[in-house]
Amino acid sequence: MKFIRQSLSLFLSCCLVLASAPGGFAAQADQSATQSAVQPAQQTPEQLQELVAPIALYPDALVAQILAAATYPDQVVEADRWLQQHTDFKGEQLGKEVDEQPWDPSVKALTEFSSVLANMDKNLSWTSSLGDAYVNQQQDVMNAVQVMRDRAEKAGNLESTSQEKVSNKGKTIVIEPSDPEVVYVPEYDPWLVYGDPIGIWPGWYSYPGLYLGVPGIAFGFGFGVGFFGGFGWGWHHWGYDWHHHDIRFDHHHYESHSRIFVNRNNFNRAGGFHGASGFHGSSSSGARGFGESQHRFAGTHSGAFSGFNHGGVSREFSARGQSSFGGGFHGGGGFHGGGGFHGGGGGRR
Repeated sequence: MKFIRQSLSLFLSCCLVLASAPGGFAAQADQSATQSAVQPAQQTPEQLQELVAPIALYPDALVAQILAAATYPDQVVEADRWLQQHTDFKGEQLGKEVDEQPWDPSVKALTEFSSVLANMDKNLSWTSSLGDAYVNQQQDVMNAVQVMRDRAEKAGNLESTSQEKVSNKGKTIVIEPSDPEVVYVPEYDPWLVYGDPIGIWPGWYSYPGLYLGVPGIAFGFGFGVGFFGGFGWGWHHWGYDWHHHDIRFDHHHYESHSRIFVNRNNFNRAGGFHGASGFHGSSSSGARGFGESQHRFAGTHSGAFSGFNHGGVSREFSARGQSSFGGGFHGGGGFHGGGGFHGGGGGRR
């Protein structure tokens, strides 16, 4: 009897182990799948250079605003549509109305540069890829900007003018407005201006006032930044610390807390994110989240951009960005006349 009891006990134990094993194996498989899912391949230096080519020659503070805003592509869409619907707002009135919106400060700041914001909306797949790259490869993105500036300078297409000041600080090339109260957005062909031709970002569309179909750089109208000077998100609140490869907002580190892109460097496999210090942007955007904005825009626009799906939401946003194509140019408030063209030598070879 003792032998029978021992044998029965052993048999029941084996059955229990076999019954629980599939669940354990499944849990291990799920965990392995989760770990692999949050570690997609990083973009190469060449891909990042293509990605930043359209903005690398912009003034530093504008590059900072664009990179920060690109992490909120849903708000970029909303802000550009809002501007198109409120063309009657100008100058300080526009600033007051923008100040009431629940957007991140970077998106609010770009309403001053309506053509830049519209270009990001129109090329939403590119914007999404830029935002994802900035969240996950911040230093690599900044290195790519400096590489492209160096190429444009060596090609003879980047130099100080009456519109902007180009200075070399060691190996760093800094671009600032010549007049701190008037910002000129350079016009250039991002695939021609850097000397030897580079690959065109898939699905890229040029936007009136930002694109020049020949080698070199031109300047059209200047944007007077005084209108938004009294708001906490205006031009003078933004900058870049090239030494630390860091966007600065109000003299502090800017950190996007957009929920659209996973910060894979700080991802906690237990189911969350490791927090980091610094300014996190607008609290309202975090509370609303991507889901509501996606629901708001889904199904309202048709078409799709071709191209890489580097950005975590490229496919979702690309369908919406197409609606801006052919929409025309809409101006912002307060332009200062200017203009001019320089550069030349660095075309396709």
